[in-house]
Amino acid sequence: MNGPQVTPYKIAEALKKRMESKSLEKITVTEILEEAQVSRPTFYRYFKDKYDLVNWYFQKLCDKSFLQMGISMNLREALTKKFIFLKSEQVFFDFAFACEAQNNLVEYDYECIYRFYSDYIRKQGEVEFTPEIEFLLKMYCRGSIDMTADWARNGMTIRPEQIVGWLIEAMPEKLHDLFRNLE
Repeated sequence: MNGPQVTPYKIAEALKKRMESKSLEKITVTEILEEAQVSRPTFYRYFKDKYDLVNWYFQKLCDKSFLQMGISMNLREALTKKFIFLKSEQVFFDFAFACEAQNNLVEYDYECIYRFYSDYIRKQGEVEFTPEIEFLLKMYCRGSIDMTADWARNGMTIRPEQIVGWLIEAMPEKLHDLFRNLE
């Protein structure tokens, strides 16, 4: 990894190291800067705050899984890849999903997944994005994110493949029909 991407990853690694012994809420930007050995202006060149850093790191996960959905991966494969990644970074995501501060990961994950699914539905053009579809999608996304956060905060004891199966099974039938192309 060369160029400008090195520094954000270096900062993320510093935060992850600090999260081994402290919750996200208790870690200061100064501690992250000391661990990463970067200046405050460098940190703020990339991130608004430590929560933005967490969300950026999570977005890297989404880039590796959801952007491939429907191209080289189906829904189950992309979700499984997401959960395997979350589990591989268990300490980080345990603290990140537990944080309830403004700009938190639960809300960020919801916005990302809702945007992805709603864009997918609209691009298909086969069905109108009705208030009913919007309601079902919001309810499903909220529920799946809540269960993801619950899984992360409770030790990730359920295998990624199992939780993914349950999340797909819990999808309302009308949504499942819309995402059939992703299966």
